[in-house]
Amino acid sequence: MQTIATLLDLLDHAVARFGDRPVVAIRRDDDTIDAWTYRDLQRRTKVAAFRLRALGLQPGDRVLTWSPSTPELPATYLGAMRAGVVYVPLDLRMSRDAVAGIAAASGAKRLIAGTGRDMPDPTAFGLEAFPTTNVEYLGGPPEDDASLPPDWEAQVDAWPRPGPADLVQLIFTSGTTGAPKGVMLAHDNLLAANRSFHNIVPPMEHRIVSLLPLSHLLEQAVGVFYAISVGASVLYVRSRNPRVIFDALREHRVTSMVVVPQVLDLFWSAIEREVEKQGRAKAFERLRSIARHLPMSARRLVFRRVHAQLGGSFRLFMSAGAFLPPALQQAWEDLGVTVLQGYGATETGTGSSTTLTDHGLGTVGYAPEGIEMRLAADGEVQFRGPSLFKGYWLAPDQTAAAYTDDGWYMTGDVGHLDARGRLILSGRKRDMIVLPNGFNVYPEDIENALRIAGLRDTVALETKPGRIEAIVLAPSASPVRNPGEALGFDPAEPPPALRSMLDAAIKAANASLGANQHIAAWRLWPESDFPRTHTLKVKRDLVREWVDGRA
Repeated sequence: MQTIATLLDLLDHAVARFGDRPVVAIRRDDDTIDAWTYRDLQRRTKVAAFRLRALGLQPGDRVLTWSPSTPELPATYLGAMRAGVVYVPLDLRMSRDAVAGIAAASGAKRLIAGTGRDMPDPTAFGLEAFPTTNVEYLGGPPEDDASLPPDWEAQVDAWPRPGPADLVQLIFTSGTTGAPKGVMLAHDNLLAANRSFHNIVPPMEHRIVSLLPLSHLLEQAVGVFYAISVGASVLYVRSRNPRVIFDALREHRVTSMVVVPQVLDLFWSAIEREVEKQGRAKAFERLRSIARHLPMSARRLVFRRVHAQLGGSFRLFMSAGAFLPPALQQAWEDLGVTVLQGYGATETGTGSSTTLTDHGLGTVGYAPEGIEMRLAADGEVQFRGPSLFKGYWLAPDQTAAAYTDDGWYMTGDVGHLDARGRLILSGRKRDMIVLPNGFNVYPEDIENALRIAGLRDTVALETKPGRIEAIVLAPSASPVRNPGEALGFDPAEPPPALRSMLDAAIKAANASLGANQHIAAWRLWPESDFPRTHTLKVKRDLVREWVDGRA
């Protein structure tokens, strides 16, 4: 069997096994689909590599990649590996300051930019003078390119191959406050993570619809590298219109998806709205309570009409990135769709996860084989293993500070193990509230209780010594929030029905919390959404500043 020491070896092995199967496709705005086979992808990676070198880039140089998901983007990633060029993914939602900070810190020599209405304008981010190449050109077909010499492919094949420890990418985990930190990930790190995914989800037929940005390690690791290793077919959908997404799920006959909990919630809300529209809400709930006690295959049969709208083959969600409300997981599993919950950091490459045979509610499971996990005396989650990063870019002191003396990476997250040894997360050490009586309270525990009580978006803060309040977003009928948009009423004087609903939710949450965790009061956030990072995490410091300004 071929030795797989780099991600290029992984691709070559997949081409030998799955050459003419579809691997990546995109559903365009006009509903047409452009699909590539494994063999097509391999050739596009070679032409992308040749074009990168033709631009004057040398092994070790860095390029920024900034594009919506499109087949040319993974072709560019893999092409950069062939050329020895390190790619630095930018998220489409990053601020101007974050983009500028990452461009400067990485020392990137070129921007590889996407196109389309969902692509930011580089000139609005101060990149108008930055050397730029279009991603559709870089990973585009070689047939009509007269600038390519006749032997271009032979030249690429003759280049030295990368080694296992060679860098693949820098992912910057911060760029809005302080100096951004670039996480260095090499071939051996990403392959170790890939092996761990095989221990979480054994090889099976996967047809994946990809919604998360390819700038995120999770989508790359599962939606590109793992997908290639198991012969999966991946469809990119650029639209965020639920109708378009559901059409894509049905037409692709989706089996699996990698999502964040917000996407699970969005999909479930769409199903509930359709059930209510048909006047079948009570019958739907009765069927759920019955199906819950049946095998997964029988549940899918009970809800075959719903599954028909999802393509008829949907089996698996992998959720990560935020707390997954147990009721939301249970809702999908009532329908016969397994929901796995994973946890990790960019620095760890992988982390812990539930599995197909053990996906209990409220946990993020175990560290898979090949990865070690332990809890420190204060409950901090720590990892060790070959998937861990090579360090922070040009920051040896920060790298050293991220590890314990005996070589374990410190996540900064706190958790505990249940009776079966599964990890349950509590929150971030830095967000911990220490009450006057010395009791430690994690805001995430309170916010999770509020989610279960029906409030999706809250921030728990200590507003005075020993007094915990919930800053709450007003519930919206729309799943799409517009930052900065006013509520349409005075948040200090909400409508009576809203006030009653919030009071009831606080009461329900307090009933599930310990006495030291009780919420004393709530305040409505004055806009339609909290300030967020590009990964959609709430900027707690800005919420705190708002509260302090009103105290």
